[in-house]
Amino acid sequence: MRFGFVFTGSDPRVAVAWAQAAEAAGWDAFFTWDAVWGTDPWVTLGACAMRTERVRLGTLITPVSRRRPWKLAAEIATLDQLSNGRAVLAAGLGALDTGFANFGEATDRKERAERLDEGLEIMHGLWQGQPFSFAGKHYQITPSAFPPPQPPVQQPRPPIWVVGAWPRPLSVARALRWDGLLPNKLSAAGKFETMTAGDLRALKAHVDEHRAPGTPFDIIMEGVTPGDRDDRGAEVVGPLAEAGATWWIESQWSTPEPEQVLARLKQGPPRLG
Repeated sequence: MRFGFVFTGSDPRVAVAWAQAAEAAGWDAFFTWDAVWGTDPWVTLGACAMRTERVRLGTLITPVSRRRPWKLAAEIATLDQLSNGRAVLAAGLGALDTGFANFGEATDRKERAERLDEGLEIMHGLWQGQPFSFAGKHYQITPSAFPPPQPPVQQPRPPIWVVGAWPRPLSVARALRWDGLLPNKLSAAGKFETMTAGDLRALKAHVDEHRAPGTPFDIIMEGVTPGDRDDRGAEVVGPLAEAGATWWIESQWSTPEPEQVLARLKQGPPRLG
């Protein structure tokens, strides 16, 4: 299992310092959030790339429906170049209460899902180089003769992780087309529930059944672990790792004081033995 940490602040200079601290503390990845109106994550991560050498860098998460896919593709490719192949995209529909309606973004769930699917296909296609064309419901692209940006270092693309609802097969199927899944458990009534190790084992069996054998695929879990004792952190993430999770993302969204979040970052990831 590998371990990432989410930056919950907004100051890009602080983010760069925290990315350096995350690398020093042994974390494997550093993430920032992607707001409708807020600090630009890709500019911030580009600065982080120039001050780190090892940690992967990405967003948690980017709602693709409210970004132009070609611009997002250029931003991620640029980050991958700056970081020498450390960019990762976590994509999903996003939370409507972050300002979608305020700025005229699409709020219909079906339309956002369609734009997410088309956007991911466009980004992958653009990263393969010209000529590229696309004819979808929401986006149409014809080949361009204008010089393209440098392709990503990672080929055929930087990893794409997609949010999926379990046990909703159609939602999970979207993520299975790409490189990783951030699962959310939904009850039959559509309410979010805690994902247990048992749920994860069932999900892993579903992934193994529907993915080609031998193709790498990540299952990413989020949450909070105590950093003061290794055994307490292992109690949280150990059963998830045994059930099939490949990443744990420390997400201290509810911790009120930045100093407390930074202290947890400096304690490093949980140790599984």
